[in-house]
Parts: sequence; C-alpha cells; structure tokens
Amino acid sequence: MNFLERAIEVLSPEWATKREHARAKLDTIRGVTNSGYSHHGASKTDPSMIQWMSDSKSPSEDITENLEVMRERSRDLYAGGAPMGRGAIERVILNSVGPGLNLNCRVAGEYLGMSDDEAALWERNVEQEFGLWAESKECDITRQLNFYELQNLCFRSVLINGDALVLMPVKPLPGVLYDLRVALIEGDRLCVPSPKPQGKIIDGGVELDENGAPAAYWIANRHPLAEQSGQPRLVYQSVPAFGKKTGRRNVLHVIPFERIGQHRGVPFLAPVIDTLKQLGRYTKAELMAAVVGGMYAIFFEHDIPESEIGEEEYATDAGIKSEGLPEGMNMMEMGYGAVMDLPAGVKPTTVTPSRPNQAFDAFVMSLTRQIGAALGIPAELLFLHFTASYSASRGALLEAWKLFFYWRNWLATNFCQPIYFEWLCEAVLKGRVQAPGFFDDPMRAYAYSWAEWNGPTQGQLDPLKEVKAAEGRVKNEFSTRQRETMELTGGDWEMNCRQRAKEEQMRREAGLDEPAPAQKQREEKEEDGMEDRGEE
Repeated sequence: MNFLERAIEVLSPEWATKREHARAKLDTIRGVTNSGYSHHGASKTDPSMIQWMSDSKSPSEDITENLEVMRERSRDLYAGGAPMGRGAIERVILNSVGPGLNLNCRVAGEYLGMSDDEAALWERNVEQEFGLWAESKECDITRQLNFYELQNLCFRSVLINGDALVLMPVKPLPGVLYDLRVALIEGDRLCVPSPKPQGKIIDGGVELDENGAPAAYWIANRHPLAEQSGQPRLVYQSVPAFGKKTGRRNVLHVIPFERIGQHRGVPFLAPVIDTLKQLGRYTKAELMAAVVGGMYAIFFEHDIPESEIGEEEYATDAGIKSEGLPEGMNMMEMGYGAVMDLPAGVKPTTVTPSRPNQAFDAFVMSLTRQIGAALGIPAELLFLHFTASYSASRGALLEAWKLFFYWRNWLATNFCQPIYFEWLCEAVLKGRVQAPGFFDDPMRAYAYSWAEWNGPTQGQLDPLKEVKAAEGRVKNEFSTRQRETMELTGGDWEMNCRQRAKEEQMRREAGLDEPAPAQKQREEKEEDGMEDRGEE
C-alpha cells in the first residue's frame, strides 16, 4: 500500500465525503475504468447522485435504532398530524379485520377417519365451544375485550407501532369454564433492560441465541415513559420464548418482516412519514389562508372634530389611546364581516381573497396517488370518493383487496390460529371437545386444528353483475358455493342451506308456496303407496 492509499484509509469517518473523493481521484490516477452500474445507479460522480444519502447497515442499525422516532411520528400522524395517515390505517383495519375474523373449522375428516356428516357435526360443536370462550370478555387478561376486539386492537397496534407482543397465560377465574387468557403488550415495553445483562445478545429487547433465533423477550412491567403518580418501579423481566419442558410458545411476537435478520417491526406509515407530514402542514396552511381570506372587513373614513389645545394622544400600559377617536377605535381585530371606522386621512386598501386555492384539490390528489402507491391503497379508497367508471373503480378495489387479503391471512396466521390451537388443546384436555389421538400424534393435532378465518366481505359496486359472476364460477367448477357465499356476504353456505330448507318447509306447510314439481311427484307417489297398502 503506497503513501496515498494509507492517507485515504486513515481519514476519520467524519471525512467520509472527502475520502470518497480521494478514492475517486486515486482511481483516476491509476486509470481505472468503471463499468456497469458504476455509470448509473452506483455512480459516485454523477451530480444527481453525489448528494444522495443512501447509507444502509444491518437491520439492527437501520430499524431497531430508529424505531422509537418512527413510532412517535407514526402515532402523531394517526392522532391528527395528517388526516390521510389515519385514513390509510383505518382503511386497512376496516377491510382486513373489521369487527374481527370468525372461525370456520375445516377439520381433515378423511385423514381422521370421519364421514362428511361426522366432520360437519364436529366442526359445528367446536365453533360453538370456541364462541363460548371468544365472545366473552374473560378471554382477555384485563377482562375488557372479547377475542374479536383483541384482534382489532392488536392489528391496529402493529400498523401504528410496528409490532406487538401477545402472552397466553393460563389463569383460572371463578365461574369461567376456560382458563386460557390473552395478554396484549405494546411494543414500547419490549426494550433493552438497564443495565444491560453482560454476555447476552439483545436486539431491541429480543434476546437471541447462537443461531439468531429469539430465546427470550425483555418486557418492562409498565410503559418506560409513564409519568402518572402511583406507577410501580420500572422492572424488566426476561420471558422465555418457549417453555423448557413442553416447547410451548410463551410469546407471540406479532411483527411483519421486511428484512432477513430483523427483530423489531416497522410502522405501516414509515415509508411516507415525511410526505404525510408535509401534506398535513400544507392542508392546515391552506385552511388557515381560507379562513383569513373569509374575514373580509369594510372600512369607512370618519371625520374627527378638531380637538382643543392640550388634548393630545398619550400612551398607557394598556396600549395607545386617542381622546378624539370614537370608543373602541384603539382595538382593531380581524373578525367575520367586521365593519370598522377609520380616522380622517387614512385610506383603506381592499384585498381580494385568493382562497380557496383552485389548484389545491389537484395537488393533494397527486400526492395522495403517490402515498397510495407506496402503501398499496388506491387513492379512490383513501378519499372514499369514486368518480371513475365502473371498470376503473372495480379495478382499484380489486387491487386494494389484494392488500387486505394479505393482511387478513397474515393476522390469521400470526395471531388467530396460534391462539385457537392453544384453546383447542385446553378444550380437548377438559373433555369439552372429543379428539382421539390429539396428544399422541402431532399430525392428528394438526388435522383437527385446520381452520379458515373469515372477515369483512369485499362488497359490490354492481351486485347483479357480481352475483352472476359468482354463479358462473360455481357452474364451471372454478369455485364452490361455500367460498362464493363467504366472499359475497361473509356467511356460511351450509348454514344457509339448512335454514333455507327449513324456511321452504314451513312455507309449504303454511300453504304459502306450492311444492316444486319433483317434490310434488314424490309426495303423490308416497300418497299412492299409502292408499295401496290401506286397500290391502
């Protein structure tokens, strides 16, 4: 290494820019010719690229160390810092989860040796038992929310804060059948303890083993920044990720991953925090300008009688007064439709309001399209304003529902299904659900726990067209009646079928409907057979 190379290497990190320029000079001296991306995206000499601050490190530096600031700003946007930010989160929650995802058992009856009727009966029984636990507020450790409200709150916390923790303690309560409880913990309480334990690798409160897998979670007993009087002393507790004897998962870390080696989540609005904040400021500025422009005052010139010698203006602590002016002239404020008198010699200047800004709507719509593209939500849905054609509006909804279905499946996989499996284990142990071989073979336990989680339906812009399309898919074996019923109305086709049969039977018995031809023929044959047996 020559003298020039050594000089470059010893430059301090604060001189990074100068070091890069020095290296570029060295390459020029050596006659090195760059190629490929060095002329384009990786160029260090292009004027448009020199000022690009693109430093990136590991997920710990890029995400965990910046999480606190991102979380604070995300909460501020949701709380009112930018209406569009809150609207984006609410659209995702409303359409992905809504009032909660409902359990739809799909037991693997063939593998378990069940007939179709036995499997259907088992599924109905389990759904009723699960409803007994899920619809009660006793499933929540704080006894405030039922299971469906817990889904909504957990998902909301993940979108706003980046992640959330779920504990599943077993806590018996008087008069309550099931002992499983769900405890939600905000991501703020998952943090590096102070002082930090020696010899442990802890990334944002997640203790890692030698393979980089979570071994424990360091959880504070309260919010670290809580200032309310009466708060307990801040204590950090290490909660093992898995039970030592059973291997049971003690903690569900509900986190959407975007990088390998990531251990803390990123708020949903993180990519557009700056744009949303600037848009919120611009909106407030335009609103204030419109309000000020609406305060249009009328001024009149007023003649003042000549004052006596010695009557001069004087100043007091309360302000400047003038003896010759009408009462109240020394206090002028902007007001709605204000009418003001002015002393002689003062000429008013009329200002024509330039608000509302005619370009405001177009500019905001343009930014909203960019925000929607980054978040995966069409601008029409963010605005809740559909003015395009049926095809364009439907195309926007279809694209949005790809995102909503993704988040729904993600929440079902990472929150609903693990908790349902824990509940099913308890239900089998208590004998409330019959599942032979559940604890003997993991494959049988897996087959018993198959389930779907249904949420809000997509809705229809033109219900008639949607129903005809569903009929075509079922007729051509592209879909099933159960799936189409769930997607169109969120209902259960089997339950609907049983209810429809019951209703039709009741209408026939009441004489409101004539039997269908096939049914009528069967009834006539039955009557003829009864008459023949009677004659014999």
